[in-house]
Amino acid sequence: MSDIVDELARTGEAFEQPTLRLLHQRHAPLVLAVFRSSFGRDNAPIPTGRLHEQVETYLAELRLAGTENLPTGSGRDLCLRWMRRKWLIRANDPATDGEVYTLTSYAQAALEQARTLSRERSSLSEHRVANIVSAFRRFNSEANPDRTTRVTILNQEIARLRAERDRLVDGSELPVAGEDYMLQGFTELLSLVGGLPSDFARVEEAFVRIRHDIHEQFRADERPAGEVVDDYLARIDQLTTATPEGRAFEGAFPLLRDEALLQQLREDIADLLDHPVTGTVLGDTERREIRDTVKQVRAGLDRVLAQRNRATATLRGNIEARDVNRDRELERVLRNLEGELGRWYAATGPRTHVGLPLLPERAAVDHLRERTYDPTEDKAPPPLRRADADGAEAVSWTALRAAGGPSIAELDALLDAALAGGGGAATVGELFASLEDDLRRPVEVFGLLHLAERRALADGEGTEEVVTVRPDGSRRVLRVPRVRTVPRPPAVPPAVPPADPATTPAGDDR
Repeated sequence: MSDIVDELARTGEAFEQPTLRLLHQRHAPLVLAVFRSSFGRDNAPIPTGRLHEQVETYLAELRLAGTENLPTGSGRDLCLRWMRRKWLIRANDPATDGEVYTLTSYAQAALEQARTLSRERSSLSEHRVANIVSAFRRFNSEANPDRTTRVTILNQEIARLRAERDRLVDGSELPVAGEDYMLQGFTELLSLVGGLPSDFARVEEAFVRIRHDIHEQFRADERPAGEVVDDYLARIDQLTTATPEGRAFEGAFPLLRDEALLQQLREDIADLLDHPVTGTVLGDTERREIRDTVKQVRAGLDRVLAQRNRATATLRGNIEARDVNRDRELERVLRNLEGELGRWYAATGPRTHVGLPLLPERAAVDHLRERTYDPTEDKAPPPLRRADADGAEAVSWTALRAAGGPSIAELDALLDAALAGGGGAATVGELFASLEDDLRRPVEVFGLLHLAERRALADGEGTEEVVTVRPDGSRRVLRVPRVRTVPRPPAVPPAVPPADPATTPAGDDR
Protein backbone atom coordinates (compact mmCIF):
# COMPACT_ATOMS: atom_id res chain seq x y z
CA MET A 1 0.00 0.00 0.00
CA SER A 2 1.07 3.61 -0.59
CA ASP A 3 1.63 6.27 2.08
CA ILE A 4 -1.28 8.41 0.92
CA VAL A 5 -3.15 8.10 4.24
CA ASP A 6 -0.20 9.27 6.31
CA GLU A 7 0.63 12.02 3.83
CA LEU A 8 -2.96 13.25 3.92
CA ALA A 9 -2.90 13.35 7.72
CA ARG A 10 0.37 15.30 7.75
CA THR A 11 -0.89 17.69 5.10
CA GLY A 12 -4.13 18.22 7.03
CA GLU A 13 -2.15 19.10 10.14
CA ALA A 14 -0.08 21.57 8.13
CA PHE A 15 -3.19 23.28 6.80
CA GLU A 16 -4.49 23.64 10.36
CA GLN A 17 -1.50 25.81 11.21
CA PRO A 18 -2.29 29.55 11.40
CA THR A 19 0.23 30.27 8.63
CA LEU A 20 -1.60 28.30 5.94
CA ARG A 21 -5.00 29.36 7.28
CA LEU A 22 -3.91 32.95 6.74
CA LEU A 23 -2.69 32.27 3.20
CA HIS A 24 -5.81 30.36 2.16
CA GLN A 25 -8.55 32.61 3.50
CA ARG A 26 -10.66 34.88 1.27
CA HIS A 27 -9.16 38.16 2.55
CA ALA A 28 -5.56 36.92 2.67
CA PRO A 29 -4.15 39.58 0.28
CA LEU A 30 -5.76 42.38 2.29
CA VAL A 31 -4.58 41.04 5.65
CA LEU A 32 -1.02 40.56 4.43
CA ALA A 33 -0.99 44.02 2.86
CA VAL A 34 -2.18 45.57 6.15
CA PHE A 35 0.44 43.68 8.14
CA ARG A 36 3.23 44.65 5.76
CA SER A 37 2.18 48.32 5.64
CA SER A 38 1.77 48.61 9.42
CA PHE A 39 4.59 46.54 10.91
CA GLY A 40 7.26 46.69 8.20
CA ARG A 41 10.20 44.32 8.13
CA ASP A 42 11.29 44.68 11.74
CA ASN A 43 7.86 43.88 13.27
CA ALA A 44 8.02 46.90 15.56
CA PRO A 45 5.29 46.87 18.25
CA ILE A 46 2.35 49.18 17.55
CA PRO A 47 0.04 50.60 20.28
CA THR A 48 -3.40 49.02 20.08
CA GLY A 49 -5.30 52.25 19.49
CA ARG A 50 -2.96 53.33 16.70
CA LEU A 51 -3.29 50.00 14.85
CA HIS A 52 -7.10 50.17 15.11
CA GLU A 53 -7.02 53.60 13.48
CA GLN A 54 -4.55 52.49 10.81
CA VAL A 55 -6.71 49.53 9.80
CA GLU A 56 -9.78 51.77 9.50
CA THR A 57 -7.77 54.27 7.43
CA TYR A 58 -6.54 51.52 5.08
CA LEU A 59 -10.07 50.23 4.59
CA ALA A 60 -11.37 53.74 3.86
CA GLU A 61 -8.66 54.28 1.23
CA LEU A 62 -9.46 50.95 -0.41
CA ARG A 63 -13.16 51.80 -0.57
CA LEU A 64 -12.35 55.11 -2.24
CA ALA A 65 -10.20 53.21 -4.74
CA GLY A 66 -13.16 50.97 -5.62
CA THR A 67 -11.93 47.76 -3.99
CA GLU A 68 -14.72 45.25 -3.42
CA ASN A 69 -15.27 42.36 -1.00
CA LEU A 70 -13.64 44.12 1.95
CA PRO A 71 -14.09 42.65 5.44
CA THR A 72 -16.77 44.15 7.66
CA GLY A 73 -16.26 45.56 11.12
CA SER A 74 -14.24 48.32 12.72
CA GLY A 75 -10.46 48.32 13.04
CA ARG A 76 -10.74 47.05 16.60
CA ASP A 77 -13.05 44.19 15.57
CA LEU A 78 -10.68 43.09 12.81
CA CYS A 79 -7.63 43.21 15.09
CA LEU A 80 -9.40 41.14 17.74
CA ARG A 81 -10.45 38.66 15.05
CA TRP A 82 -6.87 38.36 13.80
CA MET A 83 -5.65 37.95 17.36
CA ARG A 84 -8.06 35.05 17.96
CA ARG A 85 -6.71 33.41 14.80
CA LYS A 86 -3.14 33.69 16.18
CA TRP A 87 -1.87 36.24 13.67
CA LEU A 88 -1.51 39.05 16.22
CA ILE A 89 -0.30 39.15 19.81
CA ARG A 90 -1.43 41.80 22.28
CA ALA A 91 0.89 42.34 25.23
CA ASN A 92 1.95 44.99 27.73
CA ASP A 93 4.82 47.23 26.71
CA PRO A 94 7.11 47.92 29.71
CA ALA A 95 8.49 51.05 28.01
CA THR A 96 5.12 52.82 27.64
CA ASP A 97 3.09 50.91 30.24
CA GLY A 98 0.41 50.30 27.60
CA GLU A 99 -0.79 47.50 25.32
CA VAL A 100 0.81 46.91 21.92
CA TYR A 101 0.27 44.57 18.96
CA THR A 102 3.00 42.48 17.36
CA LEU A 103 2.89 39.89 14.59
CA THR A 104 3.12 36.25 15.55
CA SER A 105 5.63 33.91 13.97
CA TYR A 106 2.79 32.43 11.88
CA ALA A 107 1.91 35.80 10.38
CA GLN A 108 5.56 36.62 9.68
CA ALA A 109 6.07 33.25 8.00
CA ALA A 110 3.04 33.94 5.80
CA LEU A 111 4.42 37.39 4.93
CA GLU A 112 7.78 35.92 4.00
CA GLN A 113 6.13 33.24 1.87
CA ALA A 114 4.10 35.86 0.03
CA ARG A 115 7.18 38.07 -0.37
CA THR A 116 9.18 35.16 -1.80
CA LEU A 117 6.46 34.32 -4.31
CA SER A 118 6.12 37.97 -5.34
CA ARG A 119 9.80 38.13 -6.30
CA GLU A 120 11.20 36.79 -9.54
CA ARG A 121 11.88 33.10 -9.00
CA SER A 122 15.55 32.21 -9.06
CA SER A 123 16.49 29.61 -11.62
CA LEU A 124 19.21 26.98 -11.55
CA SER A 125 22.57 28.71 -11.79
CA GLU A 126 26.24 28.30 -10.99
CA HIS A 127 25.86 30.46 -7.90
CA ARG A 128 22.99 28.41 -6.54
CA VAL A 129 24.70 25.08 -7.13
CA ALA A 130 27.96 26.38 -5.63
CA ASN A 131 26.17 27.55 -2.50
CA ILE A 132 24.47 24.16 -2.08
CA VAL A 133 27.74 22.31 -2.48
CA SER A 134 29.53 24.71 -0.12
CA ALA A 135 26.81 24.42 2.53
CA PHE A 136 26.93 20.62 2.49
CA ARG A 137 30.73 20.69 2.60
CA ARG A 138 30.80 23.04 5.58
CA PHE A 139 28.10 21.06 7.37
CA ASN A 140 30.05 17.82 6.91
CA SER A 141 33.27 19.41 8.14
CA GLU A 142 31.55 20.48 11.35
CA ALA A 143 29.43 17.38 12.01
CA ASN A 144 31.49 14.42 10.72
CA PRO A 145 32.44 12.18 13.67
CA ASP A 146 35.63 10.91 12.01
CA ARG A 147 38.67 12.97 12.96
CA THR A 148 40.67 12.04 9.83
CA THR A 149 37.83 13.04 7.53
CA ARG A 150 37.49 16.43 9.19
CA VAL A 151 41.22 17.10 8.88
CA THR A 152 41.14 16.10 5.21
CA ILE A 153 38.25 18.43 4.46
CA LEU A 154 39.97 21.34 6.22
CA ASN A 155 43.26 20.69 4.38
CA GLN A 156 41.47 20.68 1.05
CA GLU A 157 39.69 23.94 1.89
CA ILE A 158 42.97 25.53 3.03
CA ALA A 159 44.70 24.45 -0.18
CA ARG A 160 41.89 25.83 -2.32
CA LEU A 161 41.89 29.17 -0.55
CA ARG A 162 45.72 29.40 -0.68
CA ALA A 163 45.73 28.71 -4.41
CA GLU A 164 43.07 31.36 -5.04
CA ARG A 165 44.97 33.89 -2.94
CA ASP A 166 48.25 33.18 -4.74
CA ARG A 167 46.55 33.50 -8.11
CA LEU A 168 45.17 36.92 -7.26
CA VAL A 169 48.49 38.06 -5.77
CA ASP A 170 50.31 37.04 -8.95
CA GLY A 171 48.08 39.38 -10.97
CA SER A 172 45.91 36.80 -12.69
CA GLU A 173 42.56 37.77 -14.16
CA LEU A 174 39.97 38.90 -11.59
CA PRO A 175 36.54 37.36 -12.34
CA VAL A 176 33.77 39.96 -12.53
CA ALA A 177 30.33 38.97 -11.22
CA GLY A 178 27.58 39.58 -13.75
CA GLU A 179 24.05 40.81 -13.19
CA ASP A 180 22.57 37.32 -13.14
CA TYR A 181 25.08 36.12 -10.58
CA MET A 182 24.49 39.14 -8.33
CA LEU A 183 20.69 38.82 -8.65
CA GLN A 184 20.83 35.16 -7.61
CA GLY A 185 23.05 35.99 -4.66
CA PHE A 186 20.91 38.86 -3.41
CA THR A 187 17.74 36.76 -3.82
CA GLU A 188 19.15 34.04 -1.58
CA LEU A 189 20.38 36.62 0.95
CA LEU A 190 16.96 38.29 1.07
CA SER A 191 15.35 34.91 1.60
CA LEU A 192 17.67 34.16 4.53
CA VAL A 193 17.29 37.63 6.07
CA GLY A 194 13.52 37.55 5.60
CA GLY A 195 13.26 34.51 7.85
CA LEU A 196 14.93 36.22 10.81
CA PRO A 197 11.81 38.06 12.18
CA SER A 198 9.72 34.89 12.25
CA ASP A 199 12.61 32.95 13.83
CA PHE A 200 12.94 35.52 16.60
CA ALA A 201 9.15 35.60 17.04
CA ARG A 202 9.05 31.82 17.54
CA VAL A 203 11.64 32.08 20.29
CA GLU A 204 9.65 34.91 21.94
CA GLU A 205 6.49 32.82 21.84
CA ALA A 206 8.37 29.88 23.35
CA PHE A 207 9.37 32.02 26.34
CA VAL A 208 5.79 33.28 26.68
CA ARG A 209 4.59 29.67 26.84
CA ILE A 210 7.24 28.91 29.46
CA ARG A 211 6.00 31.85 31.56
CA HIS A 212 2.41 30.61 31.36
CA ASP A 213 3.54 27.07 32.22
CA ILE A 214 5.28 28.42 35.32
CA HIS A 215 2.03 30.02 36.51
CA GLU A 216 0.03 26.85 35.91
CA GLN A 217 2.55 24.54 37.54
CA PHE A 218 2.88 26.70 40.63
CA ARG A 219 -0.90 26.81 40.97
CA ALA A 220 -1.25 23.03 40.67
CA ASP A 221 1.86 22.06 42.66
CA GLU A 222 1.13 20.84 46.20
CA ARG A 223 4.62 19.77 47.20
CA PRO A 224 6.39 21.30 50.19
CA ALA A 225 7.81 24.75 49.61
CA GLY A 226 11.43 23.55 49.92
CA GLU A 227 11.08 21.01 47.10
CA VAL A 228 9.30 23.50 44.88
CA VAL A 229 11.99 26.15 45.38
CA ASP A 230 14.78 23.66 44.60
CA ASP A 231 13.00 22.42 41.50
CA TYR A 232 12.17 25.80 40.04
CA LEU A 233 15.50 27.37 40.89
CA ALA A 234 17.02 24.68 38.70
CA ARG A 235 14.61 25.66 35.92
CA ILE A 236 16.01 29.20 35.85
CA ASP A 237 19.20 27.83 34.30
CA GLN A 238 17.21 25.69 31.85
CA LEU A 239 14.83 28.25 30.41
CA THR A 240 16.66 28.52 27.10
CA THR A 241 16.99 24.74 26.71
CA ALA A 242 13.40 23.82 27.60
CA THR A 243 12.15 24.09 23.98
CA PRO A 244 13.67 23.51 20.52
CA GLU A 245 13.43 27.25 19.82
CA GLY A 246 15.20 28.03 23.07
CA ARG A 247 18.01 25.59 22.32
CA ALA A 248 18.44 27.04 18.84
CA PHE A 249 18.57 30.54 20.27
CA GLU A 250 21.08 29.46 22.91
CA GLY A 251 23.34 28.16 20.15
CA ALA A 252 23.03 31.30 18.03
CA PHE A 253 23.27 33.71 20.95
CA PRO A 254 27.12 33.92 21.06
CA LEU A 255 27.22 34.71 17.35
CA LEU A 256 24.45 37.32 17.61
CA ARG A 257 26.26 39.11 20.45
CA ASP A 258 29.72 38.90 18.84
CA GLU A 259 30.54 42.52 18.03
CA ALA A 260 33.44 41.56 15.76
CA LEU A 261 31.18 39.27 13.75
CA LEU A 262 28.49 41.97 13.49
CA GLN A 263 31.07 44.51 12.39
CA GLN A 264 32.28 42.10 9.72
CA LEU A 265 28.67 41.68 8.62
CA ARG A 266 28.26 45.47 8.33
CA GLU A 267 31.37 45.73 6.18
CA ASP A 268 30.29 42.89 3.90
CA ILE A 269 26.85 44.47 3.47
CA ALA A 270 28.37 47.86 2.67
CA ASP A 271 30.73 46.31 0.07
CA LEU A 272 27.90 44.41 -1.63
CA LEU A 273 25.65 47.46 -1.75
CA ASP A 274 28.50 49.51 -3.26
CA HIS A 275 28.96 46.99 -6.07
CA PRO A 276 28.44 48.57 -9.52
CA VAL A 277 25.76 46.06 -10.46
CA THR A 278 23.73 46.36 -7.24
CA GLY A 279 21.87 49.48 -8.36
CA THR A 280 20.71 47.62 -11.48
CA VAL A 281 19.46 44.39 -9.91
CA LEU A 282 18.02 45.75 -6.63
CA GLY A 283 15.30 48.28 -5.95
CA ASP A 284 15.19 50.74 -3.08
CA THR A 285 13.08 48.38 -0.91
CA GLU A 286 15.51 45.46 -1.32
CA ARG A 287 18.52 47.68 -0.64
CA ARG A 288 16.87 48.98 2.57
CA GLU A 289 16.07 45.44 3.69
CA ILE A 290 19.66 44.30 3.27
CA ARG A 291 21.06 47.45 4.91
CA ASP A 292 18.82 46.92 7.98
CA THR A 293 19.96 43.33 8.56
CA VAL A 294 22.08 44.14 11.62
CA LYS A 295 19.31 46.37 12.97
CA GLN A 296 16.82 43.50 12.65
CA VAL A 297 19.21 41.15 14.43
CA ARG A 298 19.64 43.56 17.35
CA ALA A 299 15.91 44.34 17.63
CA GLY A 300 14.93 40.66 17.56
CA LEU A 301 17.64 39.82 20.07
CA ASP A 302 16.44 42.53 22.46
CA ARG A 303 12.83 41.29 22.28
CA VAL A 304 13.87 37.70 22.96
CA LEU A 305 16.00 38.74 25.91
CA ALA A 306 13.13 40.84 27.29
CA GLN A 307 10.80 37.82 27.16
CA ARG A 308 13.44 35.62 28.78
CA ASN A 309 13.89 38.16 31.57
CA ARG A 310 10.11 38.26 32.11
CA ALA A 311 10.01 34.46 32.35
CA THR A 312 12.83 34.54 34.89
CA ALA A 313 11.11 37.30 36.87
CA THR A 314 7.85 35.32 36.84
CA LEU A 315 9.64 32.27 38.16
CA ARG A 316 11.37 34.27 40.90
CA GLY A 317 8.16 36.07 41.85
CA ASN A 318 6.22 32.81 42.17
CA ILE A 319 8.92 31.34 44.37
CA GLU A 320 8.99 34.38 46.66
CA ALA A 321 5.21 34.73 46.90
CA ARG A 322 4.35 31.04 47.16
CA ASP A 323 1.70 30.24 49.76
CA VAL A 324 0.45 26.66 49.55
CA ASN A 325 -2.54 27.17 51.84
CA ARG A 326 -3.73 30.25 49.99
CA ASP A 327 -3.26 28.55 46.61
CA ARG A 328 -5.28 25.55 47.74
CA GLU A 329 -8.05 27.78 49.05
CA LEU A 330 -8.15 29.70 45.77
CA GLU A 331 -8.22 26.43 43.84
CA ARG A 332 -11.20 25.19 45.86
CA VAL A 333 -13.07 28.46 45.28
CA LEU A 334 -12.41 28.33 41.54
CA ARG A 335 -13.47 24.68 41.39
CA ASN A 336 -16.73 25.48 43.20
CA LEU A 337 -17.37 28.36 40.82
CA GLU A 338 -16.77 26.09 37.86
CA GLY A 339 -19.27 23.55 39.26
CA GLU A 340 -21.90 26.22 39.81
CA LEU A 341 -21.40 27.53 36.28
CA GLY A 342 -21.85 24.01 34.92
CA ARG A 343 -25.16 23.60 36.75
CA TRP A 344 -26.26 27.05 35.60
CA TYR A 345 -25.43 26.27 31.96
CA ALA A 346 -27.42 23.04 32.15
CA ALA A 347 -30.58 24.88 33.28
CA THR A 348 -30.42 27.94 31.01
CA GLY A 349 -30.51 28.77 27.33
CA PRO A 350 -27.67 29.96 25.09
CA ARG A 351 -28.72 33.63 25.23
CA THR A 352 -29.48 33.93 28.92
CA HIS A 353 -28.16 37.09 30.54
CA VAL A 354 -27.14 37.49 34.15
CA GLY A 355 -26.96 40.90 35.74
CA LEU A 356 -23.80 41.20 37.80
CA PRO A 357 -23.10 44.27 39.95
CA LEU A 358 -20.02 46.23 39.03
CA LEU A 359 -19.05 46.51 42.70
CA PRO A 360 -20.07 44.29 45.62
CA GLU A 361 -22.87 45.56 47.84
CA ARG A 362 -21.91 47.45 50.96
CA ALA A 363 -22.35 45.48 54.16
CA ALA A 364 -25.21 46.80 56.32
CA VAL A 365 -23.37 47.12 59.64
CA ASP A 366 -24.70 49.68 62.12
CA HIS A 367 -21.73 49.57 64.45
CA LEU A 368 -18.34 47.91 64.44
CA ARG A 369 -16.61 47.08 67.67
CA GLU A 370 -13.69 49.42 68.11
CA ARG A 371 -12.32 47.95 71.32
CA THR A 372 -11.62 44.32 72.11
CA TYR A 373 -12.43 42.59 75.38
CA ASP A 374 -10.12 43.56 78.23
CA PRO A 375 -10.33 41.27 81.31
CA THR A 376 -8.94 44.00 83.54
CA GLU A 377 -11.97 46.18 82.80
CA ASP A 378 -14.47 43.41 83.56
CA LYS A 379 -15.17 44.36 87.23
CA ALA A 380 -18.30 44.19 89.38
CA PRO A 381 -20.02 47.51 90.15
CA PRO A 382 -19.29 49.04 93.57
CA PRO A 383 -21.63 47.91 96.40
CA LEU A 384 -24.62 50.07 97.31
CA ARG A 385 -24.45 52.13 100.46
CA ARG A 386 -26.68 51.07 103.33
CA ALA A 387 -29.54 53.36 104.20
CA ASP A 388 -28.45 53.52 107.83
CA ALA A 389 -24.87 54.28 106.96
CA ASP A 390 -23.34 57.40 108.38
CA GLY A 391 -23.82 60.41 106.17
CA ALA A 392 -26.78 59.00 104.21
CA GLU A 393 -29.28 61.69 103.28
CA ALA A 394 -32.84 61.22 104.58
CA VAL A 395 -35.56 61.17 101.89
CA SER A 396 -38.90 62.80 102.76
CA TRP A 397 -42.32 61.51 101.75
CA THR A 398 -42.92 64.69 99.81
CA ALA A 399 -39.77 64.16 97.71
CA LEU A 400 -40.67 60.55 97.02
CA ARG A 401 -44.23 61.50 96.05
CA ALA A 402 -42.99 64.25 93.77
CA ALA A 403 -40.90 61.71 91.88
CA GLY A 404 -43.73 59.13 91.66
CA GLY A 405 -46.81 58.60 89.53
CA PRO A 406 -50.39 59.92 89.88
CA SER A 407 -52.38 59.66 93.10
CA ILE A 408 -54.86 57.11 91.81
CA ALA A 409 -56.67 56.49 95.10
CA GLU A 410 -57.34 60.18 95.87
CA LEU A 411 -58.34 60.96 92.30
CA ASP A 412 -60.66 57.95 92.18
CA ALA A 413 -62.48 59.06 95.34
CA LEU A 414 -62.82 62.67 94.14
CA LEU A 415 -64.11 61.54 90.73
CA ASP A 416 -66.71 59.28 92.33
CA ALA A 417 -67.84 62.12 94.60
CA ALA A 418 -68.10 64.50 91.65
CA LEU A 419 -70.16 62.04 89.63
CA ALA A 420 -72.45 61.15 92.57
CA GLY A 421 -73.17 64.71 93.65
CA GLY A 422 -73.44 66.18 90.14
CA GLY A 423 -71.33 69.22 91.04
CA GLY A 424 -70.54 71.99 88.69
CA ALA A 425 -67.79 70.28 86.64
CA ALA A 426 -69.09 69.47 83.18
CA THR A 427 -65.73 68.05 81.97
CA VAL A 428 -62.74 66.31 83.44
CA GLY A 429 -60.68 69.41 82.76
CA GLU A 430 -63.03 71.55 84.91
CA LEU A 431 -62.88 68.92 87.63
CA PHE A 432 -59.06 69.01 87.53
CA ALA A 433 -59.10 72.82 87.86
CA SER A 434 -61.11 72.55 91.12
CA LEU A 435 -58.59 70.28 92.84
CA GLU A 436 -55.98 71.31 95.39
CA ASP A 437 -52.50 72.26 94.17
CA ASP A 438 -50.89 69.05 95.46
CA LEU A 439 -53.28 67.04 93.18
CA ARG A 440 -52.70 69.21 90.12
CA ARG A 441 -49.25 67.97 89.20
CA PRO A 442 -48.75 67.24 85.40
CA VAL A 443 -48.73 63.52 86.08
CA GLU A 444 -52.16 63.75 87.81
CA VAL A 445 -53.75 64.72 84.48
CA PHE A 446 -52.87 61.33 82.99
CA GLY A 447 -54.18 59.53 86.06
CA LEU A 448 -57.50 61.40 85.92
CA LEU A 449 -57.92 60.65 82.18
CA HIS A 450 -57.17 57.02 82.87
CA LEU A 451 -59.90 56.86 85.53
CA ALA A 452 -62.35 58.60 83.19
CA GLU A 453 -61.69 56.05 80.49
CA ARG A 454 -62.21 53.21 82.96
CA ARG A 455 -65.63 54.68 83.94
CA ALA A 456 -66.59 55.05 80.26
CA LEU A 457 -67.26 58.77 80.47
CA ALA A 458 -68.58 60.39 77.31
CA ASP A 459 -66.15 61.91 74.82
CA GLY A 460 -66.52 65.59 74.09
CA GLU A 461 -65.60 67.54 71.00
CA GLY A 462 -62.10 68.95 70.60
CA THR A 463 -59.67 69.64 73.39
CA GLU A 464 -59.35 71.84 76.43
CA GLU A 465 -56.48 73.38 78.38
CA VAL A 466 -55.62 72.56 81.99
CA VAL A 467 -53.14 74.38 84.23
CA THR A 468 -50.86 72.06 86.19
CA VAL A 469 -48.77 72.91 89.24
CA ARG A 470 -45.35 71.32 89.72
CA PRO A 471 -44.02 70.48 93.21
CA ASP A 472 -41.73 73.49 93.06
CA GLY A 473 -44.73 75.80 92.47
CA SER A 474 -44.13 76.40 88.73
CA ARG A 475 -47.08 76.04 86.39
CA ARG A 476 -47.48 74.40 82.98
CA VAL A 477 -50.40 74.43 80.56
CA LEU A 478 -51.37 71.14 78.94
CA ARG A 479 -53.92 70.54 76.18
CA VAL A 480 -55.93 67.37 76.77
CA PRO A 481 -58.95 65.73 75.10
CA ARG A 482 -62.35 67.04 76.29
CA VAL A 483 -64.13 64.34 78.35
CA ARG A 484 -67.61 64.97 79.76
CA THR A 485 -68.50 63.84 83.26
CA VAL A 486 -71.56 61.81 82.10
CA PRO A 487 -71.55 58.12 81.14
CA ARG A 488 -71.57 57.13 77.43
CA PRO A 489 -74.93 55.99 76.14
CA PRO A 490 -75.19 52.19 75.96
CA ALA A 491 -74.70 50.61 72.60
CA VAL A 492 -78.00 49.72 70.89
CA PRO A 493 -78.02 46.17 69.45
CA PRO A 494 -79.08 45.90 65.80
CA ALA A 495 -82.76 45.25 65.25
CA VAL A 496 -83.76 41.68 64.35
CA PRO A 497 -86.32 41.53 61.50
CA PRO A 498 -89.54 39.62 62.30
CA ALA A 499 -89.89 36.11 60.98
CA ASP A 500 -91.84 35.60 57.80
CA PRO A 501 -94.90 33.39 58.55
CA ALA A 502 -94.69 31.89 55.16
CA THR A 503 -91.22 30.56 55.88
CA THR A 504 -91.91 29.34 59.44
CA PRO A 505 -91.94 25.53 59.56
CA ALA A 506 -95.20 23.87 60.52
CA GLY A 507 -95.49 22.91 64.17
CA ASP A 508 -93.08 25.64 65.32
CA ASP A 509 -94.51 27.19 68.54
CA ARG A 510 -92.42 30.36 68.07
